[in-house]
Amino acid sequence: MKRLAVILSLSATPALAATGPFFSLRNTDFIVTIAFLLFVGILVYFKVPRIIGNMLDKRAEGIRADLEEARKLREEAQELYASYERRQREVKGQADEIVANAKREAVAQADKAKADLETSIQRRLKGAEDQIASAENDAVRAVRDRAVQTAIAAASEILRQQGSEADRRAALDSSIDEVAQRLH
Repeated sequence: MKRLAVILSLSATPALAATGPFFSLRNTDFIVTIAFLLFVGILVYFKVPRIIGNMLDKRAEGIRADLEEARKLREEAQELYASYERRQREVKGQADEIVANAKREAVAQADKAKADLETSIQRRLKGAEDQIASAENDAVRAVRDRAVQTAIAAASEILRQQGSEADRRAALDSSIDEVAQRLH
């Protein structure tokens, strides 16, 4: 059945459907067939299929070269990307290290400033204590001097009232010596 269908479909060509003899110059199907065969013959004579094949081969080679170049560029881009990622990790690590160092230095500077402030306060307290002690010593000395002057004046007055001039001088000299010994 299939063979019969194939034979019938091949026999139903327009060339067989035309009326009259097939090999006649009045039959357009014959003329078209001859023109087509002549056209194909000219193409083969001038080696057009080979030229087209060579052109297609050159085009295929160009495409292969472009693909190879694209592959190389892709590899270079991947290498650059990997390098960028490595550099980014390194820079991030360096940045983290810089931040950690800055924090450590800030803490160290704060501790140093705190220690310097404490030392300064201690020096000022010591200076104030020294000034207070000096003022206290000056006040004690002034009070002693005033007490000595008052004692000398009182003793002079008592001695004047009590005895003779020679006794008073001797008592005054001994009192001065005694006061001088106590003060020094």
